[in-house]
Amino acid sequence: MLQRWFCVEGESLDIRTEILAGVTTFLASMYIIVVNPAILSKSGMPFSGVLTATILVSAFSSIAMGLYAKNPILLAPGMGLNAFFTYSVVLNMKVPWQTALGAVFWSGVIFILLSIFNVRTYIVKAIPKQLRFAIAGGIGLFISLIGFENAKFIVHNPSTILSFGPLNSITLTFVIGLLFTAILVARRIKGALIIGIAFTTLLAWPIGRFWGDASALFGQPTLVELKGFMSSPDFSLIFKLDLIGSLKLSFLPVIFAFLFTDMFDSLSTFIGVAEAGNLKDENGEPRNIKESLIVDAFATTISGLLGTSSGTSYIESATGIEEGGRSGLTAVVAGLLFLPFIFFSPLLSVVPAIATAPALVLVGVFMIQPITRINWLHYDDAIPAFLAFILIPLTYSITQGIIWGFLSWTVIKLLVGKYQDVSVALLVIDIFAILALVLR
Repeated sequence: MLQRWFCVEGESLDIRTEILAGVTTFLASMYIIVVNPAILSKSGMPFSGVLTATILVSAFSSIAMGLYAKNPILLAPGMGLNAFFTYSVVLNMKVPWQTALGAVFWSGVIFILLSIFNVRTYIVKAIPKQLRFAIAGGIGLFISLIGFENAKFIVHNPSTILSFGPLNSITLTFVIGLLFTAILVARRIKGALIIGIAFTTLLAWPIGRFWGDASALFGQPTLVELKGFMSSPDFSLIFKLDLIGSLKLSFLPVIFAFLFTDMFDSLSTFIGVAEAGNLKDENGEPRNIKESLIVDAFATTISGLLGTSSGTSYIESATGIEEGGRSGLTAVVAGLLFLPFIFFSPLLSVVPAIATAPALVLVGVFMIQPITRINWLHYDDAIPAFLAFILIPLTYSITQGIIWGFLSWTVIKLLVGKYQDVSVALLVIDIFAILALVLR
């Protein structure tokens, strides 16, 4: 019965592996429970209310992905989308956060319609395979960059943009954790990433107590600190969106800005994870793509209702897939693990950012493999693929990488006379891409 609920046809279910994969995915993604409220609270929304909404959206949408789409992909309010909500829409455009939530809801409704009528499916199928390989590799680099940055191994430098961070207790702990986890991965130890996260957490405990200090980089002397056990849930943001006000003509650009930003973010993430994890059907397309995109749209819609920015598929799902997660049970386990933190969110402080950093860095190794399938000697293929691949980490945006990959592919292919490589659907995507650039 479980196999019928969670597996696509032809796949078997290893419950232990799927549960382990779900735990790994959750541990790599749980930062969103506190990071999302930290960003959205700057828009004037209550921190505790956003925290509760974040947990509910992550749990419900991930469980829906597992049960309906049967894919091992976690969903949660998206990083980048929350910054866009706060800084671009609320603070820069002076849109009230209630109205911005309404715009998130309506963008989700449009998403659902596009998904039900297969418009988004056609968009995915129109993306050239060379760009799919590049997007998967670019997302891998992006995840690794996030891991290095979380450990302060790579830091911002005004002279060189990025540079190597200071060699201190934090970076040395990260390096030891990375090497330990890498050895487990190389030896193909089951649960390598989750063991690495636990090991690095224990390794980080002495920082600020017996050696080093985290104050300069993290604003606190110790990295591992239990800040209580329980906190009461805050449901104050549920149904606080302004549905009518967000439909005013002047706010339509806001709705479409959310729509295009979320569309490219979710599509590129889904394609990248499916490509790297080989989650494809007999035609080489991402499996159960229509169902997965409907769930993604559902995540955005309930985000507006519950009180947070748009929900989307998470690139950190690759950590669980690498642990062997192949079915929807992985997503369900990850989703269920969010629910207890409605009451126990302070416990998340025990696992610091540098504990998950080694896992994120190693995911880059797993996800970069598809770039070997790019036709590097055919420059009309290689140049757009390279732009998509390199711009994802360099712009710190999956959306920007995929947009410039699409546009450069179309221009180069048309000007070299390979019109058959540019479909009508791809031209429609290009229009969306240009609109996303204009409305950002």
